Amino acid sequence: MNAYPIKFRPILKEKIWGGEKLSLLLNKETMSKNIGESWEISGVEENISIVANGLYKGISLNDLIKKFKGDFLGQANICAFGENFPLLIKFLDAQTNLSVQVHPDDKMASKYHNSYGKTEMWYIMDAEKDAEIVLGLKDKSIDKSVLKDINASNVNSIFNNRPVKKGESYFIPAGEIHAIGAGILAAEIQQTSDITYRVYDWEREDINGNMRKLHTEKAIEATKVFPNDSVKEDHSTDDKHTKLVSCDFFTTNAFYVNGIEVKDYKLLDSFVIYMCVEGNANVKIGEYQELVKMGETILIPARAKRVEIASKHSKFLEVYIPSPSLNLTQKAS
Repeated sequence: MNAYPIKFRPILKEKIWGGEKLSLLLNKETMSKNIGESWEISGVEENISIVANGLYKGISLNDLIKKFKGDFLGQANICAFGENFPLLIKFLDAQTNLSVQVHPDDKMASKYHNSYGKTEMWYIMDAEKDAEIVLGLKDKSIDKSVLKDINASNVNSIFNNRPVKKGESYFIPAGEIHAIGAGILAAEIQQTSDITYRVYDWEREDINGNMRKLHTEKAIEATKVFPNDSVKEDHSTDDKHTKLVSCDFFTTNAFYVNGIEVKDYKLLDSFVIYMCVEGNANVKIGEYQELVKMGETILIPARAKRVEIASKHSKFLEVYIPSPSLNLTQKAS
């Protein structure tokens, strides 16, 4: 295949909790005032990404995988996932709180949904004053059956609320109770799955006066208790390269570009995704070059082994499936 920096058309999702930051700050084209998610790269059924630029413009993500296989995904990923794209890449804008929720692991998702589970991470791109997330249960010894009886009077005593700020990252393994709070703009990297079990939805009603469905029994089954609620690191300084998460499902690094950065992927048997979270940059593979701005995402095919990035100042999240030979598949800690 011709390897170049591939962009996809964003798939925008209206949400009861969404706002306008994805359009106002990240330049997503929409007239809606409640866009909660921009699915940047998706292999989720009925939400398949379409190429937006270059030689393969108009071709679906699935068709690229079928045609180019290991040159596109990496041979190890073809062996592991077949022709399924293993990650779902998003930007999120929470104008109000998301529901408190939990996702199943691979075993439970396969049992009930014939799907992958959902381990994910967040990178906080912006956070308003006093913005918080829910991460885990406040009392780790509490019986999970308490999830059956949550209401406005006891919710703050059950869930662990944590303040957040720009530049922090959070790892959310499948089974961890969580929610993004109001006033947060985030990048999200996750397994390819759209399975969510709602535990509590702040007793709010939709435009028709109905409350959204809860999934309490399955949430109780899915919920796990973790000794440490997340990986949280501050990346507000111009560190050149910082590992955010390395788990069985993906590796995510953050890096700045102030000048020219050359990436060597000769030892990596995987596609690479760049999410631009600050500034803008020119990304070059061979003779092909693409301008990438804050709020945009590009995919580097596995065939590309050298990438050159030029910028006066930008920051990227670098995402890939770790090769076994690189010994990067340890759990996040």
